[in-house]
Amino acid sequence: MMVIGIAGGSGSGKTTVVKALTEELKERVVVLPQDSYYKDSSHLPIEERQKVNFDHPDSIDFPLLTSQLKQLKEGKTIEQPVYSYLTCSRSKTETITVTPAEVIIIEGILIFNCAELREQMDIKIFVDADDDDRLMRIMARDIKERGRDMNAVLERYSRVVKPMYLQFIEPSKRYADIIIPQGGHNKVAIEIIAATIEKALQQK
Repeated sequence: MMVIGIAGGSGSGKTTVVKALTEELKERVVVLPQDSYYKDSSHLPIEERQKVNFDHPDSIDFPLLTSQLKQLKEGKTIEQPVYSYLTCSRSKTETITVTPAEVIIIEGILIFNCAELREQMDIKIFVDADDDDRLMRIMARDIKERGRDMNAVLERYSRVVKPMYLQFIEPSKRYADIIIPQGGHNKVAIEIIAATIEKALQQK
């Protein structure tokens, strides 16, 4: 079994890299998205929930993510939480059943900020992209998927996303074994990584 961590700023192209790798590896891979492991905020009033800083390491339930990764590595099935950005809360009734696979991909902006999680990774990949490209992708995603207007996206970017990227995410690049420049558009890098994973699996 191999554990691969894929980090990088919001809008860097992490999802594109994950999608490309899962298409290569097919049923041999499962994905644990950091976004499923945000701490539940349902006990807070909705106005307070909307102020939660999702780009700060304190917003992530790292103990749960780490323990569920360990369970998968032990061959156990887990119930992955379901988190809604619209309500800023974790579902009380719904989970996603995840069964062990040869390759486990953990994907998220802050995953390299947890030492216990890093220690369980065999390969750590940082997806790098220009700030302008990331901002354009964030705008497109937040307007379409999270119901925000352009002004709200720009305000949040300057107040939260950019400062947190500089404080926590960009410095975590030093933990990476591989840095992919040009984000998810770098097909050569993705093909090399896929080939490396295939080779490592054959040797195990």
